[in-house]
Amino acid sequence: MKLLTELKVKIGYNEADIFQAIQKKYNLFKNDIEKYEIVKESLDSRKKPDVFYSLNVAAEVKNAAKKKVFKLKDVLVNHKGLEYKKVDFNGKRPIVVGFGPAGIFAGLSLAVAGFKPIILEQGKEVFERQKDVDEFWNNRKLNKYSNIQFGEGGAGTFSDGKLASNVSNEYTKLAINEFILNGAPKEIFYSHAPHIGSDKLKEVVKNIREKIKSLGGDIVFNTKFEDFEIDANGEISRVYARNVEADEKLEFETNSLTLAIGHSAVDTYRLLDKNKLDLKQKPFAMGVRIEQLQEDINLSQYGKLDDKLPSANYKLAIHLENGRSVFTFCMCPGGYVVASSSEEGTVVTNGMSEYARDGKNANSAVLVNVTPEDFGSSKPLAGVEFQHKYEKLAFELGGRDYSAPAEKVKDFLSGNENPDDNFEKVKPTYRPKVKAADLSKCLPDFVVESLRLALPRLNKKIDSFAKDNNLLIGVESRSSAPVQIVRDENFMTKVKGLFVCGEGAGYAGGITSSAADGIKCAEKVMDFLKV
Repeated sequence: MKLLTELKVKIGYNEADIFQAIQKKYNLFKNDIEKYEIVKESLDSRKKPDVFYSLNVAAEVKNAAKKKVFKLKDVLVNHKGLEYKKVDFNGKRPIVVGFGPAGIFAGLSLAVAGFKPIILEQGKEVFERQKDVDEFWNNRKLNKYSNIQFGEGGAGTFSDGKLASNVSNEYTKLAINEFILNGAPKEIFYSHAPHIGSDKLKEVVKNIREKIKSLGGDIVFNTKFEDFEIDANGEISRVYARNVEADEKLEFETNSLTLAIGHSAVDTYRLLDKNKLDLKQKPFAMGVRIEQLQEDINLSQYGKLDDKLPSANYKLAIHLENGRSVFTFCMCPGGYVVASSSEEGTVVTNGMSEYARDGKNANSAVLVNVTPEDFGSSKPLAGVEFQHKYEKLAFELGGRDYSAPAEKVKDFLSGNENPDDNFEKVKPTYRPKVKAADLSKCLPDFVVESLRLALPRLNKKIDSFAKDNNLLIGVESRSSAPVQIVRDENFMTKVKGLFVCGEGAGYAGGITSSAADGIKCAEKVMDFLKV
């Protein structure tokens, strides 16, 4: 197929518009093309209000050698998912801990290859997990095992379901294809900013679970990983876990343990530290969620309001004279700010959107880089304790009932110690509720300083980003892991047979990169088990 690039089409385009764009640019008519497929779609809003889509299309052109397109780049469109030559494996079954993106794709890869993995997940199946999340949001009852951080699908299940990644390779493409094969919208294959949405992602995750089971794998929910045993040769020999509902201890014999634990698995970090595995401090970021009216963002980004346009997003960053960087993260168009605590006595925020992105508000994290020098200790888990300190302060500031402290932008910038509690212009979406409070009391001083420097400047880039009545809600502290589990080129720790992958291990950030890391890790496990 030939790659036809930068086809300009209108908002709400259809097939006729695509053929018209092909004819205009390449002098090809509908009868010249046997088939075509969109391989990239991006929204161009640089010349507001002239907003349009730019498409790259792979097309099978009749008699291409006789037409001017014969010099165009050839492109192969591949929609295949994971494929491995299936082995007849009769050894001890590999164990995977965690069923977020890295664990899901590590487990799926092993299952496709015939290794029949056992996957341990301390949380519940995704739709049961939703009930626990709702109970927390509505009634402030936190299930520390099943919540926004823990359970089937991992933390990304309660997010915007973004699949954009800074790295594009065969592994990220395999992950995208598997999502589509399991029910995700087909446009994630070509969209410049692909997303599934929290509502659709739940069904996709369930379908992948069923696929793993059909291939001989087992997913054991409500089962918390608690310890491992090493034999006389220094190799993994046994895994210990506990059913958290029945309080029943479980044991598994294995010589392969893969930890895909997610960035909030504090108990596992402490277990590894106790067992003297190599852990390193790692930079992360901390800040707040900012909440705006979506129509304000649409107007700023597009220069007009049009119900055919998607809810606009943004991505902002600035480097300050104090040496800090401030940037937006996990922007959720038409979304909600969500309570994301996984430990009692803490307040943690995150953002979520459904596929339609049709909520009234937009939100994103506004974060400041945090370095190991800020932790105040050389201990490997000092970053974890740093997180907890401010999450606990947010809990206190919110009234000790999981309400989140919130403040209007104008009050935060002015240093008002008694901020206005009238949130009628931008109504907060956070549940259970927010409480007007001075956010400087639950953030590090350098974060406060950096946010106060950055917000007015970021507002010049998008003039509705930091309006006076937009809300800041604290704290956002779980954008990435503050620790890295050291592994070698085979994804293995210094304990033979103990592999680590994904965001919790400190090697990925987001759904797609975590999924890709899980696939690569599984391939190393396969090589290890075949020896």
